[in-house]
Amino acid sequence: MKIILTRDVPNLGQAGEVKDVATGYARNYLIPKGLAVKVTAGALKEFEQRRAVEARRAERLAARAEALAQRLNSLTLTFEAKASEKGRLFGSITTADIAETLEREVGEKFDRRKHILSEPIRQVGEHTVPVRLAPGVVAEVKVVVKPEGGELPEPTPAEPEEEGSD
Repeated sequence: MKIILTRDVPNLGQAGEVKDVATGYARNYLIPKGLAVKVTAGALKEFEQRRAVEARRAERLAARAEALAQRLNSLTLTFEAKASEKGRLFGSITTADIAETLEREVGEKFDRRKHILSEPIRQVGEHTVPVRLAPGVVAEVKVVVKPEGGELPEPTPAEPEEEGSD
């Protein structure tokens, strides 16, 4: 049976693709769940119109994402956190913290899942955090983590060992 996918289906295809699948799979799973519609002349025409509208919307979003990426590439976010003498944070700077600060700085809503941060920041210093704004549009935000109080505490010198007199 020929169907048009209305949503992305893992191991089958992307939304908008015309696929030939088993009749039972289409009737019992894909169509009832709203993942696909049966191919008809009317359905094809409607889907092409919907695809054209979606393409225009995607172009506008991509242009807006590019402009936002330019702003974010020149942005530096500064965080203060408690840190050890070696510069290791007590706690961490997470994607949620970065998203919240970006929202305050830029005035746009940011989803914390769009930050490509493999693990939370746990070290004082400068870090570059990629932010996925749209498919193919990634901005690089500079994140500076400073210890609370502005300076790392001075490391305490190790006690010199006294040469014992035996």
